[in-house]
Formats: sequence, C-alpha cells, structure tokens
Amino acid sequence: MQTHFTEQDLEQPHLREAERVLRTCVHCGFCNATCPTYQLLGDERDGPRGRIYLMKTLLESRDDDHQATEETRLHLDRCLSCRNCETTCPSGVEYHKLLDIGRAEIERRVPRKAGERALRFGLRKALVDPRRFRALLKLGLTFKPVVPGTLKQKLPATPVDAGIRPEGRDHERQMLILEGCVQPSLSPNTNAATARVLDRLGIGLTPAPEAGCCGAVDFHLDAQDAGRDRARANIDAWWPHIEAGCEAIVQTASGCGAFVKEYGEMLAHDPAYADKAARVSALARDLVEILEDEPLDGLSLENNGRLAFHCPCTLQHAQRLGGHVEGLLARLGFQLTPVRDAHLCCGSAGTYSITQPTLATQLRDNKLDALEEGRPDVIATANIGCQSHLAGADRTPVRHWIELVDEALS
Repeated sequence: MQTHFTEQDLEQPHLREAERVLRTCVHCGFCNATCPTYQLLGDERDGPRGRIYLMKTLLESRDDDHQATEETRLHLDRCLSCRNCETTCPSGVEYHKLLDIGRAEIERRVPRKAGERALRFGLRKALVDPRRFRALLKLGLTFKPVVPGTLKQKLPATPVDAGIRPEGRDHERQMLILEGCVQPSLSPNTNAATARVLDRLGIGLTPAPEAGCCGAVDFHLDAQDAGRDRARANIDAWWPHIEAGCEAIVQTASGCGAFVKEYGEMLAHDPAYADKAARVSALARDLVEILEDEPLDGLSLENNGRLAFHCPCTLQHAQRLGGHVEGLLARLGFQLTPVRDAHLCCGSAGTYSITQPTLATQLRDNKLDALEEGRPDVIATANIGCQSHLAGADRTPVRHWIELVDEALS
C-alpha cells in the first residue's frame, strides 16, 4: 500500500512503524472473509481492509481534521482485536500494531465524551485489582435482581470451589504463574487445578504476590502508558525468581498470555527494561505449551461425556496455538465434538462485551449455536473472558479445560 508521509512525519517512531505495517498490505481483502464484525455488519469500514484505509487517512491527515478522527474512532471501537485477519493475511500484515497506533492517535487528537471516559476509567479501576473486583462482585451478586441486564449477564453462578492447592515448594522444577485479575474470583478453581496437575508432574508453582494485572486492560482502554507501567511492575516482581532459576511463567488465561508475550516488543525502546522484557516474553508460556511437552501417558484419567472446545482468539490468532489444546485433550482421551467456524470470535474480547454489548451478544449467540451443534455436555475454553461471556447466556456449562483434566485425574 502506498503511503504519503513526509520526512518530518517519519522522524516520529509511531509513524515509521505505521508506514512499515501499511506498506505490507496489498489490500487483497482476504481478511474481510474471516472478520467477525464484517460478517455481521457488511460494511467495508468494519473489516480490516477498510479500517486500514481509515487509519492511513487519519495518520496522514492534519491534527485538526476531526471528521476523519471521529469516523475512524467509530469503526475502530467496533474492532474486536481478535487478530483473525492476521491469521488469514497472506502478506503478514501486523494489523494489531497499526490498530494500537491508530487508537492512541485518536485519543491524542480528540478526547472521548465524558460518559465514555467515565466507563473506561471505571472498568480499568474495577477489573485490575483482584481485591477490589472481588468486593464489587460480591456486591453485584447480593443485589443481582436490580443489576442492569448487560452487567447481570457477567455475574457468574456459584463458581466451582478451588479445593486444596499444593504449594509445590519441594519440587526441583519451579515455575511462576500469573494469577490474573478477575479469574481468582470468577473461576478460583482454574489456578488451583493447574497447581494440582503440575504437582503430579513434579512441577511447583512459585508465588509472586507482587505481580498484578498483566496490563492488557489498561492498554486496550486508551491508557497505553499505564499498561506499560504494569508490565514493568510485573517484570520487577518476577525478576528475582527468574534469576533464581524459575523455568517458565505459566499463563492460564490466553488473553494475559498473549499480552505478556509482547512485553519484549512493547518495551523494546526502554533502556532500563528492554532486555528483561525480552527475557520475560521468552519465558511466558500458555499452560498447554507446558503440558504437551510433559510425559502424560502415565496419567490415569477417568472421563465420560462429550465436550466442545472454544479456542479463544488470543490463543489461536495471537499466540498461534490453535489446535494445541484440542490435541492435548484428545491425547488424554477426551471425546471432543466438532465446532463449526471455530476460528470466529465469541464476542468477549476483553471489555468489548461491555463497551459493545449488541455486537458482542450476537457473536456470543452465534458461537454458542456452533459449539452446541455436537450436543456437548460441557464447553471448555482457555480464557476467563470467553468463559464468563459464554456462560452468561446460561446455556451449556462452560469451564476452563484444565479443570476438566484435573477432575478426570481425581
């Protein structure tokens, strides 16, 4: 794609990066064929190719051209950031990098209206602190009958009890785990089940209580600098354990995992953190990457029933691990049902299901229809956002896949 940046423009790092990404696009349109919002809305501007043109126009325009900015904001807000287009693209366009640049540029030029800013600020404050989220969740469950409909669907039924979580300090092999922000409250059994399964394999999980939110919530809600600050804080919390020999940083939420794996790129120009961030990203591994390399054949599993697996976008498109969990579950003897259009997003997309509830609900219901065609007893997934979003429809039960493995082992 031809660009028209001046030499003065290209002195700015974000515009140099934008030009690099734009020039890889040959505007073939293959991306639109797999874009969930384009399929729903049929508007070129709500597909990746159209959004790329909008961002190109925005970045090449004057700062005072607010019309171009507002039109672009509307269509970028509707983007799920699912990165399905990147999996499809034959030219390797790094769409998500251009999207981050475009969204930051819009916020710089034209601040959002007060109501939108308040919603995003509230989400950032409510979601990133586990203790605060736990208190708000308890309050929401207490007054659930009067909670507005969109938020009411986010309130879970009684979560599965976490049970005993082994400390694993005696194991020679040690790994860190990112506990997550909302997962400890919405699905407390996920990390406990992870600890039990890894304990059986001779792997202990080293606690790092100083580590907090991965930074994705801030970064994708117009606060990119705050997201980078959280990345730095996590690196500081993990670094002593990495120096002591922890061999990996386990991620049980694929959204967090995808973001931590990009710490190296996000902080590449920070002289104080660039090398450490690259090391952390290299050590970050989704749970399935840990287990599929372990000797599982000796494990005795008892599992009956059928399950459908929903592969989150952050697992299959961002981390490029599509099919890995399904292969592991099949290897362990689980009976998986086929899933039509498994590449499509469920509509959760972090906070998207709150900021874009109409589109998110349509996508969720379509996804559930596809998942339920094989009449599964349970739906498994690998990301707490997808899990809570799909479960909000109150149809087939939705669990993290490691919980099912843990129960089969028990």
